[in-house]
Amino acid sequence: MPLVLDASIVGCWFFEDEQDIRADVTWDRLKVDRAIVPLHWWFEVRNMCLLGERRGRVTDAYADELLAELLRFPIDFDDLPDQGSVMMFARRYQLTVYDAAYLELAHREDIALATLDNRLVLAARAEGVRAITD
Repeated sequence: MPLVLDASIVGCWFFEDEQDIRADVTWDRLKVDRAIVPLHWWFEVRNMCLLGERRGRVTDAYADELLAELLRFPIDFDDLPDQGSVMMFARRYQLTVYDAAYLELAHREDIALATLDNRLVLAARAEGVRAITD
């Protein structure tokens, strides 16, 4: 069954100084399954790489290599989310609209959410959405 992939998981894959079992579990799941992401995920991941470059965590060549490798992952982009649900989740759980979009997608598709954001995990659980490693 597919899962919703938050950009925080990808950051854990990209930056060697970040380690989390949830990222490892998600990596393994994507060997046999697909991920679905909201449209803004594309921008989030690339911005994360760029900030990593600016902070000296990675070189531009390394970031480009990682982005090219990411294209090989089975990741599908969702259409625009339900605005009412996104805003309701954002307000109810004090989430950014970006994070609420991940929750809305997982809730709507009734699939697990892979994230390292603890606030988002708590919101997912409150809405009956399974977070990876639950």
